[in-house]
Amino acid sequence: MTRGLHSIHSRLFLLFISCMLILLTVVSVLYYKKTTDIIHSKISDLAEKNISQTVGLFELLLQGYDSITKSLNSNYEMLRLIHDRDTSKDEAVNIINERTITNIMGAAYYSRDDIFGIHIITNAGKNYNYERGFDSVINADYASTAWYHKLQDSSGEMVWLGLSKGSIINRFQQDSVFVFGRKLYDLTDHRLIGVLVIETNPQPILAALSNVRISPNSQVYIVDKEDHMIASTAGEKDSPPSFGGLPRPQNNEIVVDDRTEQLIVSAKAKMSDWTVFGLTPKSDINSEVVKTREYLYLVILAVVFLSLVLASIISQNISSPLKLLIREMKQVEMGNFKGSVTVKSFEEINSLVSSFNRMVNRMDELIDRITLATVSEKNAELQALQSQVNPHFLYNTLDMIYWMLDERENDRLGKVILALSHMFRYSSDWQEASKTTLRQELDQMRHYMTIIESRLEGRVSTVLDVAPECLDVVLPKMTLQPIIENAVKYGLEPLDRPGVLRVYTEISEHELRIVIEDNGVGIEESALQNMQEQLIKDASDIDGAMASLQTPQTTSASGQTRRGIGITNVHRRIVLMFGDIYGLRIHSKQGEGTTVVIAMPLPRKGE
Repeated sequence: MTRGLHSIHSRLFLLFISCMLILLTVVSVLYYKKTTDIIHSKISDLAEKNISQTVGLFELLLQGYDSITKSLNSNYEMLRLIHDRDTSKDEAVNIINERTITNIMGAAYYSRDDIFGIHIITNAGKNYNYERGFDSVINADYASTAWYHKLQDSSGEMVWLGLSKGSIINRFQQDSVFVFGRKLYDLTDHRLIGVLVIETNPQPILAALSNVRISPNSQVYIVDKEDHMIASTAGEKDSPPSFGGLPRPQNNEIVVDDRTEQLIVSAKAKMSDWTVFGLTPKSDINSEVVKTREYLYLVILAVVFLSLVLASIISQNISSPLKLLIREMKQVEMGNFKGSVTVKSFEEINSLVSSFNRMVNRMDELIDRITLATVSEKNAELQALQSQVNPHFLYNTLDMIYWMLDERENDRLGKVILALSHMFRYSSDWQEASKTTLRQELDQMRHYMTIIESRLEGRVSTVLDVAPECLDVVLPKMTLQPIIENAVKYGLEPLDRPGVLRVYTEISEHELRIVIEDNGVGIEESALQNMQEQLIKDASDIDGAMASLQTPQTTSASGQTRRGIGITNVHRRIVLMFGDIYGLRIHSKQGEGTTVVIAMPLPRKGE
């Protein structure tokens, strides 16, 4: 069993989730499609209703504007005064007539709040104005403008000139205006007198246009029959669409077209022959659909979450006994054989768990037996290696005492015998197996050097530089003495100059190094290479160390084979105690001396 796709838990979980998701997907798709159709239908109905109301407002607004122009065009008194002023030479009478004309225009001006200005331009070139400030500041080039030609080309009907960014008459009036006008005729003989132009506040027009908008991005346009734009709600940076390609209504019908990326509604104003277009992006129309979709997503997430919880509970209830067994098997894989599994589940699983518990208990018993056998074997090996040291040193010391007795140097002999006594007592105490401290090893070394210095009569001196925090580190017993003995016997004794033996410590991040350095004759390159290869071989094959102890050793003329016995002994014991990354490292150069480094782990703080 694994926690992957093929596990019981995963299969049950995926099966339950798959069924729930399939059912949820089918229901959600049907619900979303039905809701979208309803929303689109409602929005289309709303757009059609809005544009119908807007066209009705335009009709009322334009009828009011048309009534004002008709009232002025049918004012007999004003038309008479205009005719008299055009023909009279009496300035006093003209002034009175002009004031009367202006008063008549003012009455029409104040009849509505949305009128900005009323302007009359006669064929004789005279003009009459009634507006907010800047009276009678007329554009002198009006006769060449498009709006004037449009009025002149009309046959007396109302001419809707549309929105303008400023007054078309008063060049100092910069406010936007809605402009319309018509020709003025004499009521008696139908003679053309001039033209009438009225400028009104464009806000009623724009407000009516805004009623068509069904979203913030909707754009509304008023277009005449020549596709000239009369007014719009679009900004200056927005380019208008091509009105020739938009669907136009016939008579009083309203057109709703949603076949493109926009919802297009259009209606026609009869009085002005205008067409009102409302264009709304489909993305805005779908805003309600988006809200519905978001709500549907929340419902789906909630249902999925609930399905996950239910699927997890159901699958967990079935697979938890197996998971418990798998977890305990991983503990066994990591080496923990003390646990046991207790479950109450299906009969097959209970039988499997019982077999597993018996197997683990049996393995634990076998491992304990193997561990005890291994420890006993290693202790015997350490004792066998250790026994190699004592006879070797004893024979050398007894030989030295013999020659000192022969020379009858009794005082020096007492010091030597005392030092030898301490050394034998130390080397014969094995109550703590093969372990000791660096402090005790250094004491043993001092006793040995007392003997050596007495025998060599000052030809060898010792320098100690050991860090105090290293004195209590644990290492194998009789580690330093064999190395120092080899250094004295084969390195310093043959010298024809004073010899110096230095013992000091080096500490790195995770390693303690005890360095034994002499300035003796050194080791031949071939012999040094053989010793280094032997150390590497012993580190990689420590299990063969016992076999080498059984092989008789021969001593060459140079004594190098005998010299390697003690160093190999120490190296094997360090590797056995600390591991094969530690041990001895030997460096030598003939004529300059030899350095032996004892590498061992640095104790952690508190040890």
